[in-house]
Amino acid sequence: MNSVLYKSIEFFVIFILVPISFALNYSPQIKLIIGFIGFLYIIYVLLKIEKEKFRIAKNLNWKLFFKQTLFKFLGIVCVTALFVWFTNKEALFNVLLNKPKLWLFILFIYSFFSVYPQELIFRTFYFKRYHSFFKNNNLSIFVNAIVFSLGHIFFRNSLVLVLTFLGGLLFAITYNKTKSTLLVSIEHAIYGCWLFTVGMGYMLGFPA
Repeated sequence: MNSVLYKSIEFFVIFILVPISFALNYSPQIKLIIGFIGFLYIIYVLLKIEKEKFRIAKNLNWKLFFKQTLFKFLGIVCVTALFVWFTNKEALFNVLLNKPKLWLFILFIYSFFSVYPQELIFRTFYFKRYHSFFKNNNLSIFVNAIVFSLGHIFFRNSLVLVLTFLGGLLFAITYNKTKSTLLVSIEHAIYGCWLFTVGMGYMLGFPA
């Protein structure tokens, strides 16, 4: 399972073939089964093949992480708030103001049951299995952003692909620096929750 050929086929199936297939019209139940089996396979490979340990590292630089994340977050806040204001003013903070209980519930569900699995797949698994395929970190990060964007192709929305590509770059850079699934999951959750809060969640499948 560690040969270049095997991992190349594995990469193609997980990060290209399956995401593209999810953009096609066929049974949602079958898609859920494929996704569930794929996720179990990824967890198996991480635990049994890559010997990954799901534990919090003791040497994490939390102060630097939150300082850098806050800086990026403020930029995202300004750009996205202006975008919603000029393109769909009625959606601006709509769920937060009108359905606060739904807002809190979705933030919780999204952060724990969507973000963390995504980061296990697109950052932890990707960098453990395929980072050595690339000649330098920048190329590996760029490809990671592409496959992360491709993983959202089922939304069939060009803006979503752009947003997830940019997000993929940020998350890949963070993971490459910290090697921490926890930290990159926190960053991912912060940005994703903000998009829902500001009024862009409908593009990413959040209920309104």
